[in-house]
Amino acid sequence: MLRYLFDEPAREADGSLALAFGQIDQFIRLTEKSLAGDSSHSEKSTMNKLEVWALGLRSSLDELEQSCYAASKYGALIETCVVQKMSEEERTNYNRYVYFDKNAFIRVFSLLDKLGTFLNTLLDMRTEKIKAHYSYFTVLRAMRERRVHVDFTGKLNAVKEKYKEPMSRLRNRRNTEIHYMNSEMQDDLIQRQRMYGTETRLENITEQSKDLAQGYAMVLESLGLTFQYACMLVRSKQV
Repeated sequence: MLRYLFDEPAREADGSLALAFGQIDQFIRLTEKSLAGDSSHSEKSTMNKLEVWALGLRSSLDELEQSCYAASKYGALIETCVVQKMSEEERTNYNRYVYFDKNAFIRVFSLLDKLGTFLNTLLDMRTEKIKAHYSYFTVLRAMRERRVHVDFTGKLNAVKEKYKEPMSRLRNRRNTEIHYMNSEMQDDLIQRQRMYGTETRLENITEQSKDLAQGYAMVLESLGLTFQYACMLVRSKQV
């Protein structure tokens, strides 16, 4: 959808994105087949929820990929490190980068929270009895502590640990954006406190872009593992 901003054709999913879409689509087909079969009302209610949430996750992944792509494209157009020295065109590109970057890192955690809801129901974890407002990471911790679906839990946890550092930095930016101030202005404030009256330098866009790419990769891997396992459960009728 957003490729038109760069005079590019619509995206054709490939690689890890295509695999994630394929696994989600396979799960949706399996749920439709299951719903058409002879199941109890309770089973059909659960499968209906999972199907709707799977469709929502697919849509959220599409939106996240597009935001990441747009942020990377606009970020690559920024060459000036000092805000006051930017041309009008470069300042416009910077503002667009900030918009899509912010949109993307917030979506990383939004999608993971939706994945947490999906997993909570898929595995009947009932995490809401422990914590009313839970996240993906709360569900994963509950899976570890209760030692359920051990191999699957281990794989998800390995992915979490693999991307721990960039995800921590993204979480700090998300929390700053949501609870305190515009995240891109935090560096400005620090600089002004330290060197009042000096030129304002941009945040490190290259490093931020790397963190966002790692966050996106974490989402892709977590989705892939989850829907691969979900398909196995539906086939064995363990949902």
